[in-house]
Amino acid sequence: MNRTYVVTGSASGIGATTARLLTERGARVIGIDLRDADVEADLSTPEGRSAAAEAAIEQAGGRIDAVIACAGISAPIAKTISVNYFGVTELLEALRPALAKSDAPRAAVVSSMASLQPNSAEMVDAALAGDEASAVEIAEGLAAQGPEIGYLVYPSSKRALSRWVRRRSISPEWAGAGIPLNAVAPGTVLTPMTEQLLATHEGRAMVDAAVPMPLNYHQPPESVANLLIWLTSVENSHLAGQVIYDDGGAEVTLRGEDVWSWAD
Repeated sequence: MNRTYVVTGSASGIGATTARLLTERGARVIGIDLRDADVEADLSTPEGRSAAAEAAIEQAGGRIDAVIACAGISAPIAKTISVNYFGVTELLEALRPALAKSDAPRAAVVSSMASLQPNSAEMVDAALAGDEASAVEIAEGLAAQGPEIGYLVYPSSKRALSRWVRRRSISPEWAGAGIPLNAVAPGTVLTPMTEQLLATHEGRAMVDAAVPMPLNYHQPPESVANLLIWLTSVENSHLAGQVIYDDGGAEVTLRGEDVWSWAD
């Protein structure tokens, strides 16, 4: 695999697994994370995103073949919207000119099954409008009400990200430039981020009620990483704007068999 990848969140979880699998297959990987990465940057800030993009492009020699954005947090705090939405979308847009120089450019992001959960429509709208200050202000108001209400920041960030992928994927800058842009929405993944929550019976019961996974139960990060790698491979020439629920059947369990009747 003679391709150069930029992988965010490369120091742990899905990002680390993706980076490892790509490296094992012969790809060159430029990892971005807060620490223990080729590019150490804070994607929760505009300055960090700009610096990360500049450094990654420089290390890549000006041309990037694919970007896989895995960096994210699930804490009931305002920073979650900054990392999960703006830290992905602004970085991707900053890397897009370097992607466009590839013969087979690709991009994929990690959304979540949580994009189907209750969320703040006001925060989603602010994010999609590019208004980070307003989105953060709304998130701070939710977080101030305690972790149960503050958790809404996470599904809101993933709903906004999924909608951004669908919106931008068919634009002249992405589809028009021959760059497939898609998202993967995992279910409950066995990573350090979920380890503490899944350590107790009560925690597992709460997670499983929200994310029922009839196929093979909780998933290893490899199940997500392999899909992200295919989406950013040369073989994927026509998939655009899709949010693929790689979630053990959770989305189907919750939404049912008919997702077409809205068009009838």
